[in-house]
Amino acid sequence: MQITDIRIRGVEKEGKMKAVVSITIDDEFVVHDIKIIEGDKGMFIAMPSRKAADGEYRDIAHPINTETRERLQNMILERYREFLEE
Repeated sequence: MQITDIRIRGVEKEGKMKAVVSITIDDEFVVHDIKIIEGDKGMFIAMPSRKAADGEYRDIAHPINTETRERLQNMILERYREFLEE
């Protein structure tokens, strides 16, 4: 699996959410609404989620293992740093 495109949309209002991201996988599959969040321990990504009937938020799409999540997060945050420099 290769991430073939990362598109960043900055967020205008103040707050912890800094940007919304769309990624393309293998030039064939797109995941929208990944959020870049500024937390107490630094920046991280939050996968697209939906509020369930019990009030909890559940990810709609997400990496299955830690290694894939870290690789995806590193790629997105690197692209975000480039976006800020543009």
